[in-house]
Amino acid sequence: MLFDYEALTTRELRSLSALNDSKQHTGQAREALFPLVLRSAARVVVVSRCVRGIDALGLHKTNLAALRDAMSAVTRGIAGEVLCLVDGFSVPEFERPQRAIVDGDATSAAIAAASIVAKVTRDRYMRHADVQHPGWSFAEHVGYSTPEHREAILRRGVSPLHRMSFQSLAYQQLAL
Repeated sequence: MLFDYEALTTRELRSLSALNDSKQHTGQAREALFPLVLRSAARVVVVSRCVRGIDALGLHKTNLAALRDAMSAVTRGIAGEVLCLVDGFSVPEFERPQRAIVDGDATSAAIAAASIVAKVTRDRYMRHADVQHPGWSFAEHVGYSTPEHREAILRRGVSPLHRMSFQSLAYQQLAL
């Protein structure tokens, strides 16, 4: 994510000072920050991966590949050195300089902004998935393992959106 702070009003800049790890905000607060982040960003790239691809490669490797693709897209066409900030760990085989920042979403505005975009995008996707795949309460748990989610899996089995490589207690209780 690249920022263009000159495009913002003083009030919007003050609102962005609330940026923090997306998990520290309510859904309503994330939704309020989302358009400000998009307005302040010179470039935003969202990359997603399908469940079967995640199952084939593994979540960690898939996340690294998606992050590499996002960083490549957001820095494409920029001449000179650009330092990419990464939350927690470095991305292997990436052509630009990068700095891994532990708890980056709590200490870096750019990483926190990316966290907001990622979480809002995922939550919106999960609300849409709830309509497409009723019965698993995706809109409520938005992909997190909750007692209600595990109960739905026990009751209904897995949906096409469930990762079979995820080691869930609910999955282990099913004959899959």
